Amino acid sequence: MRVLFRLLGYLRGHLGAVVLAYFGLAGGIAFTSLTPWVLKTAIDSGIQARDQTVLVISAIAVVGFSVGKGIFAYLQSYMGEYLSQQVAYDLRRDFYLKAQSLSFSFHDQMETGQMMSRATVDVDVTRMFLSMGLLRATYTFGLVIVVAAIMVSMNWQLALLVFLTIPVIAGLSTVFAQRVRPLWAQVQQQVGVETSVLQESIVGIRAVKAYAQEDRQYERFRAANWAVREKSLQANRLAAFNQPFLLYVLNLVSLAILWYGGSLVLGGSITIGVLVAFTEYRSQLAMPLRMLGFLLNLATRAVSAGERIFEIIDMPSEVQESPNAQPLKDVKGHVRFEGVAFGYSKKSPPIIADITIDAKPGETVALLGPTGSGKSSVLNLLPRFYDATAGKITIDGVDIKDVTLESLRQNVGVVLQDVFLFNATIRDNIAYGKPGATQEEIERVARIAQIHDFIQSLPEGYDTWVSERGTTLSGGQKQRIAIARTLLMDPKVLVLDDSTSAVDMETEYLIQQALAELIKGRTSFIIAHRLRTIKQADQILVLQNGRIVQRGRHEDLAQQAGLYREIYQLQLQEQEEVPASSQVAEAEMEVRP
Repeated sequence: MRVLFRLLGYLRGHLGAVVLAYFGLAGGIAFTSLTPWVLKTAIDSGIQARDQTVLVISAIAVVGFSVGKGIFAYLQSYMGEYLSQQVAYDLRRDFYLKAQSLSFSFHDQMETGQMMSRATVDVDVTRMFLSMGLLRATYTFGLVIVVAAIMVSMNWQLALLVFLTIPVIAGLSTVFAQRVRPLWAQVQQQVGVETSVLQESIVGIRAVKAYAQEDRQYERFRAANWAVREKSLQANRLAAFNQPFLLYVLNLVSLAILWYGGSLVLGGSITIGVLVAFTEYRSQLAMPLRMLGFLLNLATRAVSAGERIFEIIDMPSEVQESPNAQPLKDVKGHVRFEGVAFGYSKKSPPIIADITIDAKPGETVALLGPTGSGKSSVLNLLPRFYDATAGKITIDGVDIKDVTLESLRQNVGVVLQDVFLFNATIRDNIAYGKPGATQEEIERVARIAQIHDFIQSLPEGYDTWVSERGTTLSGGQKQRIAIARTLLMDPKVLVLDDSTSAVDMETEYLIQQALAELIKGRTSFIIAHRLRTIKQADQILVLQNGRIVQRGRHEDLAQQAGLYREIYQLQLQEQEEVPASSQVAEAEMEVRP
C-alpha cells in the first residue's frame, strides 16, 4: 500500500484531470445503475399494467441512459489515460534526473539494461495500473455501493443473499494477490536481465562478430527470454484460474436469486419486475467483481514495478552537493590534494592513499605509473566524479565539496579516456559543453585540436551527423573532437586522461603543439605516455599501488634509481631516438584522415 499511495501521490499535480475523470466515473455509475430500475418499471407498470405510454417512456429512457453512459465512459477513459500518461511522464522525469545525479560509483555497478527496463517497462506497468486499474477499482466499489442501496430498497432478503458472496470473493482475491505479487516481482527483475543481455549484445556487436560468438550470445538471450516467458506464464497461470473461479461463484449467486426470488414472486412478496431487476443488477456486479482478479493482478504488478522505480529515485548519491554550496568564481587554478585517499567501499582497501599534490596556477602536472596504479582515480576526484574518502581537495583554497557541482565542472575541463560522442552533428558534439557557442568559436577550438581540416573535407562539414557512439569516426578523430569540446568550455583547470592515446605520432605531435599554447595560464593534469609531454611538465608524479613514490622533473627523475627510470628506459627512451627535426617534418606532411 505504501508503494501504491506513493504512486497516487503523483496525481496531486493534476487535480483538474482527476476531478473530470471521477465525474465521468460517477456519471457512468449513475446511468448503469438506473437502467435495471427502468426495466423493472417497464415490466411492472408497463407490460403487466398494459400501459403503452410507460413502455415508450421506458424505451426512450433506456436509449438516453445508454447514450449518457457512453459519453461519461468516454470522459472517464480519456481522462484516465491522460492522467496515466502524465504520471508516467513525471516518473520518467524523476527517474532520469536521479540517474543523472548519481555518482560514477552507482553507474559502475548498475547494469544499463536494468536501468532501461525500469525506465520503460516498469513505468509502463504503473501507467497501466493508473489508466485501467485505479479507475476501474473505484468504479467497482462505487457501483457495488449504489447497486447495494438500490437492491436493499427493493428487497433486503434478496440483497442479503447477494452480499454474502462479496466477502468470499474479496477473500479469494486477497489470497490470489498474496501469491501472485512475488511472481510479478520476479518477472520484472527477469525482464531487466533480458534487457541487459540484449543491450550488451547490441553495443558489443563488433566483439561478438569478431570472435564469432553469435551462437553463444543467442543462447544467453534465449535463456533470459525463456526465463521471462516461464515466470510470466507462472503468474498468469494463477490469474487464469482465479477469473473462472470467481465467475463460478457469481453463477451460483444467479442460481440462488432465481430459486429464492422465484419463490418470492410465486408467494406475491415481490413482482416479476423486481426479480428481473435483481438479475440485471447481479449481471452488473458480475463484471466488476470478475475484474477484481484482473485489478489485483495490475496492482501487484504496479507494486513490483513501483518498488524497482523508487529504489532508484530514493537511491542516495555518494557525491552530494552541500546545502550551503557556493558557485566557484574567479578561478585562478591553484589545486591542492591534501592527504587524499579513495576506495570504492568502506570495506575494501583504498585504491589510492596519502595523495598530496600542490599545483600552482598555470602548472602542468604529469602522472605516470603502471596500469592500475591509480592515475585515473586521482584525476576522477578533481571534478567529483567520486568523492575522496579521506583528505581534501581545494581549488584556490576552497574545498571542492563546498562549491556547486555545476560551477566546479564548468571550471574543470575533462577529456575522458573513453571518448563518448552523441548521436548528433559534429557541431553539436563540439558545442556540447557550451550550447550557445558561435561557429567561429567552434572552428577555433577545432583548429587547435587539429580536426578542422578533416571536418571541412566532409561533404556536410560541421553539419555531418555522427552515428551512435561515433562509430563512423576513427579513434583519433573522436579523441580530437572530445579535446575540442573541452577546450570550448575554456576551463581554468584541465584534466586530460590519456587524451592522445588514440592518435598517431604525427597527429599527437600537432595536438601537443596546440596544447602547449593552450595550457599557458591553466593548471593541467595529464596522464601521458609521450616523452614530449612529460618533459614539458612542471611536476611529474610517479604512482605505484595507489601512492606517489616519486615526484620531480624529468631531468632529475631520469638520473635517480626508481620506477621512473625503469619506465623511461623501457617505454620512453626510444622516443628520443626520433630527432625533433624529423618530428616536425612528419607534422608538415600530415596525411588527411
